[in-house]
Amino acid sequence: MKKGEICTGVIGDTSFPDRGYVELPDGKVLIKHAVPGRKVEFRITKKRGDRGEGTVLRTVSLSPLETAPSPCVHCTFCGGCLYQTVPYEEQLSLKDRQLRELLESQCGGPVLWEGLMASPLPDRYRAKMEYSFGDSVKNGPLELGLHRRGSFYDILTTDRCRLVHEDFNRILRATLDYFREKKVRYYHKQRREGWLRHLLVRRGTHSGEILADLVTCPDGLPGGVSPAEAETLLAGWKERVTALPLEGTLAGLLRTVNGSPADAVIDQGTELLYGRAYFEETLSGLSFKISPFSFFQNNSGGAEILYEKVGEYAGDTVGKTVFDLYSGTGTIAQLVARTAERTVGVEIVEEAVTAARENAARNGITNCSFIAGDVLKVLGDLPGSPDVVILDPPRDGVNPKALRQIAGGIRPERIVYVSCKPGSFGKDLEIMRAAGYRLVKACGVEMFPQTPNAEMIVLLER
Repeated sequence: MKKGEICTGVIGDTSFPDRGYVELPDGKVLIKHAVPGRKVEFRITKKRGDRGEGTVLRTVSLSPLETAPSPCVHCTFCGGCLYQTVPYEEQLSLKDRQLRELLESQCGGPVLWEGLMASPLPDRYRAKMEYSFGDSVKNGPLELGLHRRGSFYDILTTDRCRLVHEDFNRILRATLDYFREKKVRYYHKQRREGWLRHLLVRRGTHSGEILADLVTCPDGLPGGVSPAEAETLLAGWKERVTALPLEGTLAGLLRTVNGSPADAVIDQGTELLYGRAYFEETLSGLSFKISPFSFFQNNSGGAEILYEKVGEYAGDTVGKTVFDLYSGTGTIAQLVARTAERTVGVEIVEEAVTAARENAARNGITNCSFIAGDVLKVLGDLPGSPDVVILDPPRDGVNPKALRQIAGGIRPERIVYVSCKPGSFGKDLEIMRAAGYRLVKACGVEMFPQTPNAEMIVLLER
């Protein structure tokens, strides 16, 4: 086994989220984006002893698991999905085993694993998409969609995507056709020129309300468009999208300016072109007002299952105080407030805190308060002592200093931890166990069908 060598083998053991291993006569090779049982041709990219890493060049033959009758047409090219070729029941079984084994490795032994709960919708479940403008080949025609698998630059037009409602695909196609007709260029990261950057689309699964936001460079920059041209282009885009035969209701169209060189959707100013700057959605009997950049779960049906399980793990909260840290737009805090005496949400994004307060008011919830700030910095100023702390942190987990303050200082009876990146939970678990908490039980929630990812909920008691 040598670096640069091209080999062929069958992917055997897999681990969460998408890692597989090919056994060669002289060692084991790690393959990312792996489906167990698939035969692949790959190039060795790293080698140390009898261990290596490989990059897949092509699929030689499909896995015996890959029997889905009609996978998405984009699935072998797009970087969004891995398991489209695997029937959903097999996806659940595979991820259930991987999550349990991951947690047991983090705990150093068996755990009470309650299984992986399925998403109500295996397809058409995503409520938000961030599409990129670009091209699929150098100097090729304008494209709008997702990055091609394994590429930082090539964009694949995903106008037949199965993860989203067909309204997303209609808006994407209409937007792309319009700007192709007008011969408008996308923002080129190396040359620092062009105008079009992203298209953000959000749709309420239950409400059917839609928000579309066109993200561009500022007007008047070299290689872009002038303010007068921008005004004409935006008016034409609005006319094209508002004329679409959508199944849902178009709540609003917006334009966001982003002059940052980073390849990300950054809000440096948003203007309303049509309707209103938010859409509404219902979740677990509560009503929510969601702006373009507010955090809100991407799978509404899965979120309802997740929140119900969080409430179950929190236990009997009658007469108790609950802290919801990393609270986002306050969904969990509001749901728990139905039975708790008092809930306090903490979130660093001020826009999300404003939305949380508005949503609590519209839902008539008066025993729930929200504080804007970094969890680490505001913990000492929070009112009262919580009986339960709910943690739903960003992907990389909780700040270690904040977690030590929670587990070693505040010391609630229970900690309910929601992990959207289960692989990063292990380091947080070590801190909580060192502070005197034991893992009682855990489960998974299928928030991302057709992909290798899932969320995990863990109950710890002091």
